[in-house]
Amino acid sequence: MNHISNKKGLLALSPLIVFIVMYLVTSIIAGDFKKIPITVAFMISSMYAIATSTGKPLVERINVFSKGASTSNMMLMLWIFVLAGAFANSAKQMGSIDAMVGFTLNALPSTLLLPGIFLAACLISLSIGTSVGTIVALIPIAVGIAQNTGISLPLMTGIVVGGSFFGVNLSFISDTTVAATNTQDCRMKDKFLVNIYIVMPAALAILGIYTFIGFGIESSHSMPSIQYLNILPYVVVIAMAVFGMNVMAVLTLGLAMTGIIGIWNGAYDLFGWFQSMGQGIVGMGELIIITMLAGGLLEIIRMNGGVDYVISKLTARINGKRGAEGTIALLVALVDLCTANNTVAILTVGGIAKDISQRYGVDSRKSASILDTISCCIQGIIPYGAQLLMAAGLAQINPAHIVPYLYYPFAIGIVTILAIFFRFPKKYS
Repeated sequence: MNHISNKKGLLALSPLIVFIVMYLVTSIIAGDFKKIPITVAFMISSMYAIATSTGKPLVERINVFSKGASTSNMMLMLWIFVLAGAFANSAKQMGSIDAMVGFTLNALPSTLLLPGIFLAACLISLSIGTSVGTIVALIPIAVGIAQNTGISLPLMTGIVVGGSFFGVNLSFISDTTVAATNTQDCRMKDKFLVNIYIVMPAALAILGIYTFIGFGIESSHSMPSIQYLNILPYVVVIAMAVFGMNVMAVLTLGLAMTGIIGIWNGAYDLFGWFQSMGQGIVGMGELIIITMLAGGLLEIIRMNGGVDYVISKLTARINGKRGAEGTIALLVALVDLCTANNTVAILTVGGIAKDISQRYGVDSRKSASILDTISCCIQGIIPYGAQLLMAAGLAQINPAHIVPYLYYPFAIGIVTILAIFFRFPKKYS
């Protein structure tokens, strides 16, 4: 790697600094993370990156940005986002989320409420691939149980939030999984297997803790009814993805099932199904724009030597895979703290993480798992993240009061650090 001076390296990285100032600093000053749309922050930093790059004509700089925004991996990711958005919204409109909540809660023993709610959040988020969707579905039920039993409301809210990140970290249709696997160029099934090795001990330990502290607590709170047929699209999507079917084929199959079942049970007619799919695709619009802008921004930074500079500085004192994996974890954690969005964090550092992995021989499946798990850990504990803000709003409590009860997000951060330090799982290390 060629030596890059601090002045040149910092200038190459300055578009990322502009983005952080535009989004993080301005939002903190304004006291509201919704004041500055993240798309606007990316757009301004991208314009700055193109304008301040030197040594090439403007047209060529724009071409470099466009190339980064439209790589084959990037376009594949965008197609998956489109299908995932269409599937998720059409499944929601036909009642699949309500059916999944009802099935999970009715299947759990009423005497094991705390571990039961945690399991429900885990299974629902694994099925629907969204932490916010899980929180919206389960928090009202958790609040009712807390009021009925006298259980601490922040504790119940923390259980749901923690469980919601279990599924997002592992789901085949979650944004973070799509981003992590595509930026590291590995199969979803393979990343899933590595993730299971890393996070399952944490999940089992937290389940044990909830069983211990909640033993004997019962609730008479009524659980929702079950529509078993509505669960089928989620079951098929998870099963086919685990068996290794191409993710686009899996989502297409799931989408077709939502149409057949939804029209059959009267949730919508043919045109209603089309409308539902369209709304889901539009709902992915911001994420698609962010993905393309982040890809273009990173390519400009790479062209100017910023990626090489970061790698040289962060890896100057490390030797081997352990240090490389720790660097990847640190990068995604810092960016997630700044952006309060785990998918954006993965997209922002994914290219750098892949370069580090290739240079130090880190397995792409392990690097994808580290990116996803650490970003979920950080996103799960920051009180200004969308998940905690949503949960706190629904439960009508301060988001900071939930943080001490976020056992699972803290646990997956700890086990990931241990997995890096002790080179676990051995097969992928």
